Amino acid sequence: MVDVDLGLSGSTLSHREGVKDVIARVTLGEVGIILSYEVTRLARNCTDWYPLLDLCGFRQCLIGDRDGVYDPGSANERLLLGLKGTISEVELHTLRGRLTAGLLNKAKRGELALLLPAGFERDTHGIVHKDPDQEVQDRVFLIFTTFLDFGSVSKVMRRFRDHALSLPRRDRFGDVVWRTPTASMLTAILKNPAYAGAFVYGRTRSCHSTYANGKLITERCPMSEWKIVVKDRYPVYHDWESFKRVQAMLRDNHAEYQRNQTCGVPRDGSAVLQGIVWCGQCGHKMAVQYKNANSYVCCYAVRVVSFASTCHLSMRGSWRPSSR
Repeated sequence: MVDVDLGLSGSTLSHREGVKDVIARVTLGEVGIILSYEVTRLARNCTDWYPLLDLCGFRQCLIGDRDGVYDPGSANERLLLGLKGTISEVELHTLRGRLTAGLLNKAKRGELALLLPAGFERDTHGIVHKDPDQEVQDRVFLIFTTFLDFGSVSKVMRRFRDHALSLPRRDRFGDVVWRTPTASMLTAILKNPAYAGAFVYGRTRSCHSTYANGKLITERCPMSEWKIVVKDRYPVYHDWESFKRVQAMLRDNHAEYQRNQTCGVPRDGSAVLQGIVWCGQCGHKMAVQYKNANSYVCCYAVRVVSFASTCHLSMRGSWRPSSR
């Protein structure tokens, strides 16, 4: 009797130790018949099902279920077992498709109960409210206002740490705990559309590439490719327009000059146009030099293409610090 595989899917044998033991005993000739409530439950994958039929046919081991007893060594009964195995594999795909369709339909209505970030609570009726702890609300609100004032995640983090302010976060049990702020924590809060009152499903996608362990690589989708967006489903900490403004600022703060031509995070200095000046000859971003006077020099040719000189394009000035 095999009972160690109860509750496990038959889509693969990699995690089903009981079936592996049965196959080993059939190989040694210790089993004369395999009994199952439904024969197709032994394997819902033809890659595993047909080798089992070949082994049972070779060892003259019968297979039986509530519908009858089959001899895999017989051509007709092997054909019947093969059809049952194929239908079982298709059933698994159909069940998965139905479950996925039900999940998507619920998500389109904004009723899918996803894990809420810190600052929200779901009552017994499934309605989402702001966290009753006023300190949690004030701290989340402070994150957005501080970012809009300073325009940089690193500056927000330093501001919070200078004032010994912690961040409310949910642990793996769903409880709110207070953590020392980090850049990744702040970025996750700023990028979460739930704080703008929107229910969003499908913010990530799996790539064709895989890790060394076989798992698919998951990447984040841009806002325009989010699968489902239902606005006004949660209480808001800032409106949708402010959320889009924050996302634009976060994207612009990444110094991806060649791909997106973003400006990067504004830094201290006496050059007011740092990060927003582009070379009129090669089209790349100009660097700032502080020698005698502020100057903007294009060094792309030397730094990347390894040309002998720069584009011979520069600008000089004596501006004082200013915000972008």
